[in-house]
Amino acid sequence: MKRKRPLLVDALWPRTLALHRAKGCNPAPLAAGHRPAQMNDHKNQPFIRRLRFALTGLLIAWRSERSFRFQLFALTVVVLGCAFVGLEPAWWAIVLLTSALVISAELFNTALEHLADHLHPEIHPQIRIVKDCAAAAVLMASCAAIAVGVALILHVMSR
Repeated sequence: MKRKRPLLVDALWPRTLALHRAKGCNPAPLAAGHRPAQMNDHKNQPFIRRLRFALTGLLIAWRSERSFRFQLFALTVVVLGCAFVGLEPAWWAIVLLTSALVISAELFNTALEHLADHLHPEIHPQIRIVKDCAAAAVLMASCAAIAVGVALILHVMSR
């Protein structure tokens, strides 16, 4: 089926190829018409296989990051505490959303650290900035979760 309008990526493709050549990269796959999305074996996989990729990511984070294990332990304690107190559904939603935010930030931080360490194993000031910013994102998400926890405790004490 033919497209009526060219996509933006099609318009930028010659420039991308020229930039690739200028940087000294091997343009052979690009010149042959292979776009990066076509080379990626993880694209357009069945749902079960993509789910397996995600669960593998969780397992890798569990094995490699102590802070991830601590965050999951804290999540377990919070969920058990909320179940014991008998929270209203709105509080459950707030607690679970902020907890998911913290876990997600921790996973992004882990992925970014692994990628940075792979691409640039030696210590570099720019890599340190990237890692510090990712760690700051986890800190901000954790502070938001603590604020929700304080509000929840005040709510429960006022009942």
